[in-house]
Amino acid sequence: MDERASLRSHLEKSVSQTPDCAAACEVIETIAAATIELAGRIADGPLAGITGEAGGMNSDGDQQKDIDVLADDIMRRALRDAPVAAVLSEEAALPEILDRDAPLCVAIDPLDGSANLENNISVGTIFSIRPRGNDILSTFFEPGTAQCASGFVVYGPQTTLVLAHDGRVDIFILDRRVRQFVLIKQGVRIAPDTPEFAINASNRRHWHGPVRAYIDECLAGTHGGGAADFNMRWIGSLVAEALRILVRGGVFLYPADARPGYREGRLRLLYEAHPMALVMEWAGGAATTGRRRILELGAKTPHQRVPLIMGSVRGVRDVAAIHEGIEPMFDNSDAPLFARRGLFR
Repeated sequence: MDERASLRSHLEKSVSQTPDCAAACEVIETIAAATIELAGRIADGPLAGITGEAGGMNSDGDQQKDIDVLADDIMRRALRDAPVAAVLSEEAALPEILDRDAPLCVAIDPLDGSANLENNISVGTIFSIRPRGNDILSTFFEPGTAQCASGFVVYGPQTTLVLAHDGRVDIFILDRRVRQFVLIKQGVRIAPDTPEFAINASNRRHWHGPVRAYIDECLAGTHGGGAADFNMRWIGSLVAEALRILVRGGVFLYPADARPGYREGRLRLLYEAHPMALVMEWAGGAATTGRRRILELGAKTPHQRVPLIMGSVRGVRDVAAIHEGIEPMFDNSDAPLFARRGLFR
């Protein structure tokens, strides 16, 4: 192994400079250690008894696989030994109280995108850390600006940890030889203007007018009077999409749409949108619902869903600009209504 800094030494340096962050660093290290265990189980798949078969439904109505249950168990078990007052998991209806006197609360998606494992596509763990309030449960309903750290792990060709902590975003890769994360990029900054977007285009017929208008103008490119010809990317894995934005730039859209169950968006605010928004903003990007900054939102329910548009400042700004000019009641209008007020001409 070369002389790259380990996650532990990186966090120890943070604690030496800012002693108040010691508890957060301990939680980060605990989560990272748990993801190393989970990465091994994911890599082994059927060899480790992971069938990928569906079991029941989780508390929010999503189909639950055996690996989801295993990931939740690994994370909960690890966090019980960390300075965590309560943990909110995608796999549980309500937060679980761990230590009422501990200083932090954690919201976590133990395994995001488990349906992708059947096709050997990257999946991940997403987490959000925030200081405990006087009332433990109400801590989870504060705006995303209350977070002191967040991050995600991508289980792919490499196991990659993206960490938003101490006001910046750093990237680590798991060195499997010594079973520890090592620093590969520090102070990551998202390219401000990359002509690339990611969206599930098969749902176009369900999109609201502002989203259709934005994508149509991207697709029209220079032929339609735009300043650039856009490329489209769609992996269908939130963590992989977010990592690509950190590396390449661009904008990711998972908007609300007209389908039942999607009218308020589909991603969960507390353990998907909030932590991703913190990563994006601390890396110089942006995250919005189209109408509101994600980090300004407070949850009303533990598993509240929201639209998420994130990435390069220019792309996010352009999507928000279309929404700002349209009253919410007209969101369902078709794209021609917006064609006269294009972004790129």
